[in-house]
Amino acid sequence: MTTQPPAHSLFPPSFHRDGMARRTLLAAAVAGAVAPALTWAQGADKPLRMVLPVSAGSGVDGVARVLGPSLGKALARPVVVENYPGAGGITGTSMIVKAPKDGSVLGMVSNNHVVNPSVFKNIPYDAVDDITPITMIGATPFVLVAHPSVAARNLRELIALAKAQPGALNYGSSGNGTILHLAAEMFVHEAQVDIKHIPYRGMGPLTADVLGGQIQMAFIAIAVAAPHVKAGALRAIGLSSSVRSPLLPDLPTMAEQGLPHYVLDGWVAVVGPAGLPKAEVERAYQGVRSAVATPEVRDALLAQGYQLQSPPPDATAAFFRSEVGRMARLVKQSGLKLD
Repeated sequence: MTTQPPAHSLFPPSFHRDGMARRTLLAAAVAGAVAPALTWAQGADKPLRMVLPVSAGSGVDGVARVLGPSLGKALARPVVVENYPGAGGITGTSMIVKAPKDGSVLGMVSNNHVVNPSVFKNIPYDAVDDITPITMIGATPFVLVAHPSVAARNLRELIALAKAQPGALNYGSSGNGTILHLAAEMFVHEAQVDIKHIPYRGMGPLTADVLGGQIQMAFIAIAVAAPHVKAGALRAIGLSSSVRSPLLPDLPTMAEQGLPHYVLDGWVAVVGPAGLPKAEVERAYQGVRSAVATPEVRDALLAQGYQLQSPPPDATAAFFRSEVGRMARLVKQSGLKLD
């Protein structure tokens, strides 16, 4: 019998046909049934440092701040969130990979972690071999939005408009090589259209300019897009994930609208340095699972548009390896040159 992926699966269907998926589901069942308080063998009186390679106030930072108190209770030690932004996440990630291999320091990373190897020439670590993946927190879709002045109400109309006026339309992104840039380039490649790219420095100014009509369209996070779509300030064209979102339940996915291979989510994961002992990996994994299952964390993340996932460490490691390759192909399609 073929195992079907869960409705909000972070992984492609083929991933769920092997034994790794069965182990994921078994672990989920066990952890969901019993969530005891977890203690650490050493240094339980010392805080767990959660290093973030992003600035305070970012999406990843928001997840960490929500997760921290419940994770601290699950692990019976306080959790201190530390932000080390810079160089597209390389600065903070370098601290994670150099951390002590005793479970006292973990990190929280996102898509940039698997994109950076294809965007930067000289990264002082290996994105796969120099970390220990613990688990994913969840994934959140992006929304292709357009200013209301764009004469397209759905994806088919937008593609037709772009093909009728090659090079006349533009889209913005949060910066060259960011996941929002690659989301748009994936659309351009799959739809075979010619649309001009205008990079910004972050989602804030990007969103402001698509709202103001200075740019015509962009992919932005669903939690950011939804209020503007509901207010009529932006037109939602399509959803990047494989399933619809409760935040915009009437918005079809890109795949539903004629691009069957289009699936791209933003995600957040917990990692540690390479060589983390198995006992520490398991403690961290069970602690994160227990924290995400608490009503306060679950409800807060769902409200932000996250589809919650907690695959075990081996499944998470396989996902990282797969995503490094997939992002390399997207970067190549985009024509970006290594910095």
